[in-house]
Parts: sequence; C-alpha cells; structure tokens
Amino acid sequence: MSPNVIALLPEIVLTITGVLVMLIEAVLTPGTSRKSLGWFAILGTIASGAAAFYQLQFGTVQAYSGSIQIDAFSVFFHVLIAAVVLVTLLGSLDYFHGHATHAGEYFALSLFGAVGMMLMTCSVELLMVFIGLEISSISTYIMAGFRKGQATGSESSIKYFLLGSFATAFFLYGIALAFGATGSTSIAAIAAGLGSSATPLMAFMALAMIIIGIGFKVSAAPFHVWTPDVYQGAPAPVVGLMSTAPKAAAFAVLLRITFSGFPGFEPRWALLIGIIAVLSMTIGNLGALLQKDVKRMLAYSSIAHAGYLLVAFTAFPKDAIASAAFYIATYSAMNVGAFAVITQVSGYDETSRTAEDFTGLALRRPVMAALLTFFLLSLIGIPFTGGFFGKFYVFSAAIGAGHIWIAVLGLANSGFACFYYLRLIAALYTKSLKDVTTAGEDIAHPFTATTIPAGIGLTLAAAATLILGILPGQVLQLAQRAGTTSLAPVEKASMPVIEVK
Repeated sequence: MSPNVIALLPEIVLTITGVLVMLIEAVLTPGTSRKSLGWFAILGTIASGAAAFYQLQFGTVQAYSGSIQIDAFSVFFHVLIAAVVLVTLLGSLDYFHGHATHAGEYFALSLFGAVGMMLMTCSVELLMVFIGLEISSISTYIMAGFRKGQATGSESSIKYFLLGSFATAFFLYGIALAFGATGSTSIAAIAAGLGSSATPLMAFMALAMIIIGIGFKVSAAPFHVWTPDVYQGAPAPVVGLMSTAPKAAAFAVLLRITFSGFPGFEPRWALLIGIIAVLSMTIGNLGALLQKDVKRMLAYSSIAHAGYLLVAFTAFPKDAIASAAFYIATYSAMNVGAFAVITQVSGYDETSRTAEDFTGLALRRPVMAALLTFFLLSLIGIPFTGGFFGKFYVFSAAIGAGHIWIAVLGLANSGFACFYYLRLIAALYTKSLKDVTTAGEDIAHPFTATTIPAGIGLTLAAAATLILGILPGQVLQLAQRAGTTSLAPVEKASMPVIEVK
C-alpha cells in the first residue's frame, strides 16, 4: 500500500463515509427517519479508529513530501478523536427525533470535522495544519447554529464564526512570520533554521501569534470570550463534541509546534503559556461560580481545564507531552460524557437549562443523575476517576521541572472548582418544591427510558473515565510513547537556547 494512502487512511475512511451520508440523505423523502444515516456514520467512525490502530504497525511514516507524519503521537490523537466522535454520534442518534429534515447534515458534518481534526494532528507542515484547522472549524461553525429557527443558535454560530476567523488570521500571520524568519513552514525545518536565523525576534513573534490563534481554539484566557455564549446557544451534543475533539487536535498542534518547532525559545514560551494557564484557571473557575445556566457553567469549566492542561507546557519536554496527552484523554472522556447526559435530559428543545431545572433529577432519572455526578466528580479531580490522575500527572510534571508556583495555583483553583460542581451535584439529589404536593406527598414521575445507542455511548464514556482513574498505566504508556516520537525532530536538531534581543 502506498505511504500516501497509509498516512491518511483514517481521514480517507471518514471522508468517503461523510460523502456517502450526504448523497444518501439527498434522496430520502422529507420526514423519513435519518437514523440509518447515523448508524452508517457510526460504522465509518469505528472503521476510522481501526485504521488508526492499523497505522501503528508501520512505525513512523512520512508522506506528501514530508508534510504528513504518522507516528505514535498522531495515532494517539486519531484514536482519541474517533472515540469522541463515536460517543457523540451514539448519544445524538435519536436527538433529531421529530426534526429529521437536517439530521443527515449533522452526521456528515461531524465526520468532516473529524477529518480536519485528524489532519491537524498528523501534519508537520504549518500550511497543512492550517488546512486541517479550517476543515474542522467550518464544520463546527455550522453545527453551532444547528437548531434552526432559534435565535440563540444563530447568535452562537455567528459569534463563533466571526471570532474564529479573527483568531485564524493570527495563526496565518504567525505562519507567514515563521516563513520569513526561517525560510520554511515545515516544523522540523523551522527548528533547524532558528539557530542560524538573522531575525530571532520575528521568529518569536511568529510563535506568539500562533499561540494566540490556538489559544482561541482551546478557549484559553484571555481568548475565551466566545466560549460561554457559543456553548449556551449550540446544541448539547455539538457542545460535547466541540469542547473535546477540536481541543485535542489544537493541543496536539501546540505540542508539536512548541517542543518540536521552537525548542530554542522554550524559556520564553513556557513563561508565556504559564501566564495564560494561570489566567485560564482563575478566570474560568471564578466565572463558573457565577453561572446558573449549566452549559455556561461547563463553558467556564472548560476554560479552567484548558488552563490545567497548559500547566504541562512548563514541564520538561517528555513529561510535558505525556502528561498533556493523558490529560486530554481524560478530559475528553468525562466532558463528552457530561454533555451526553445533558443531551438525554434536556432533549432537542433543551427543557433543562439551569441548575434549578436539574433539581431532583435523581427522583426522575436516577441513572442519569448518577452518571452526571460521576462525570462532575471526575472534573473536580476526585480519586478513582480519570480527572484525578490527569491533574496529578500534569502538576507533578510541573513540579518536577521546578515550577512549584504554578502547581500550587492549579491546586488552589481545583479547590475553588469544587463549589460550583458540588452545588450542581447537591441539586441533583435535592427534592424540588415542584415534586411535593401541598399535603407533603411525593409526586410520582414518569420513567423516561434512555435509548440503547445513547446508553452505549454513556457506558463507553463512563468506563473510560473509570478505567483512566483506576488503571491509568496503559494509556500513560501510550502517551509517553507519543511524547518520545513527537520529540524526534528536536533531538535531531540539537537546538541551543536562542537569545531574543
């Protein structure tokens, strides 16, 4: 098989599946259920994940003139993105019941978005990264406003598009400056060219602009202003997807660019990213404390978790990449699971929005309440959940590099986060006044069954969160292997520290 085909095999599978979904959807009569298209998209996603595992046996593969590189690092994120898309599709398979006219578009866009995300993680050439970023972004821009006819959905999509385009411009200008400083847009060539560059200040400005562009995609402060409004207006399953998979792809890109492309500037970009991490943790947690809308609360929570993850960038390279990759995996599992629960509870019309609407959920849907509690406890970082080991490895890596101050601030912010997470958990198990008659008798609630596909998706997310909390070793080994392969260009370049005057 051609190296070019092997290198993009998961993306090829997803692209073919997405195109077929669009073609089949076009011939279906209005009002016909699109659930079969969802199942077809699910099969394509599983096949894509299997194709990513298949790539492992070839070791490191370079294709398309060295612009695409398949290694353990890219395979790790390919599998992670495929898993997130799989859980999202399973959880939203019945989401469009009664709204079937545009369900096929949703399934196709989910697959096309995943293509862009996977392309980002295996690209070692900045222009290819930009192409993947745009493929991913265009899909999510459309999906953010997918509940047609609702003002909040349109507002969400427009804000995301306008601010996203502005951030993309920063990223593109960063690529242009990197080319001007080193004569190349290849990550390995940039690392090799920095030592002899006559314009190190231009190179550092290029990296700063790239960090700004990616900072928007991961909703890190102070580039987070779009996040609460977009999360509030977008459909719950879309938020679950866009809060995890695109972030995983963006962090993968940032890891490659910083540690493999600009290793000589590490003292400076580590300080810059450390400041962004502290701002994200603090602003995210303080903002979440003030929210009543559950999706806005989780939006600010995602800003805080972006800060926790950025702490890893202050560590030594191998520890940083391994701990960051592990944290991305744990965050994806618990966050996509939390939004899958919200999807099942709220439905297409999102009848449950505020914490008050979730009050007494344990009486109405005890399994959903228990699962949401479990995911929220993992977001806090309680032991025996993936969130605990995720934070443990990130903070340990920072302490190992001597950055005790940022680890202490991270732990303090984790303590603040307990308030708003536990407040929602308490509401789940508190009897609402609506549930009691004037005579003090309990009102019986009709049982609402969760569909089998949604149950499978929730089970996968909960199992992943639990396994990462009690048996993290295997995934951590994969993350460490990913870190070793992604640092190969740095070791070849043997870059010294570059002084920017």
